[in-house]
Amino acid sequence: MKKILILILGVLSVVLVTAQQDPQFSQNMFNKLANNPGSAGSKDAISTTILHRSQYIGFAESGAAIKTLNLSVDAPIRVLHGGIGLNVVKDDIGQSSNLGLQASYAYSTDLGNGQLGLGVSFGMIQSKVNGTDYKPGEMNDPVIPQGEVSGSKMDLGAGLYYNTEDIYVGLSTAHITEPTIEWQDGQEFDVERHYFLIAGYYYFLNPNLSLNPSIYLKSDGATAQLDINSNLIYNNKIWGGVSYRQGPELAILTGMHITDDLKLGLAYDIVLSGIGSNSIEFMLGYDFKIKQDKAISKHKNPRFL
Repeated sequence: MKKILILILGVLSVVLVTAQQDPQFSQNMFNKLANNPGSAGSKDAISTTILHRSQYIGFAESGAAIKTLNLSVDAPIRVLHGGIGLNVVKDDIGQSSNLGLQASYAYSTDLGNGQLGLGVSFGMIQSKVNGTDYKPGEMNDPVIPQGEVSGSKMDLGAGLYYNTEDIYVGLSTAHITEPTIEWQDGQEFDVERHYFLIAGYYYFLNPNLSLNPSIYLKSDGATAQLDINSNLIYNNKIWGGVSYRQGPELAILTGMHITDDLKLGLAYDIVLSGIGSNSIEFMLGYDFKIKQDKAISKHKNPRFL
């Protein structure tokens, strides 16, 4: 499996990157449910995660800054032979705002030394634009709404997620039906289908240090964006690392387990192209442990993630 992950890293390192519709997170290794419903219930806990990202903060006064909030919660449900989850993401991009709400179910089955989750998500996506916040080059521009307009549409997703105690691999797709959202003024907002590949490996260096390399690939079929991440973990409590995103951007990652169940993370993105606009991201996660009525299966969750 380790050789497969190395091969994936090598092949994907040549992928060209450009902007996507779905929001990005530098701490994607802690945020799997946001894009892969197959990960629902993969931990032996009710797992909650909150992420807040401020992107292009140098452009805040011009209205081009991006603010994203993501809340996810999932839990294993034995009677359903899998897990359920809920993911909410709000993405404010200048004068526009997108809201996604998805409920997920993943059927879990044993596979080799791990477990495979086959998941689906069902929900809605809403798009809103406030035309009064724009500064048009000419008056009465027909492309710019005269006021606030919004619309919503049903949204579907699906994913496969495999994990053992040491590795995880996931493949998923969002916006399967490629919904077209119609605003009240008759204009339309087309949502493109997206594809995601995630993979990570947990490697012991010594009794106190572990290394967690991972990748995150997002594509709409025409363009793609690749993150290559690596965290060095001390005593399963404190971590620090870097993430490289083609663009190019470099993110500094750090965080700690405040308690066994509560973790706090921080990512600071540095744009290397010289545009002078960086990003900052906060993560807070808490796992509510579930009492086991029977012996735990040999298949375990990744120790750290």
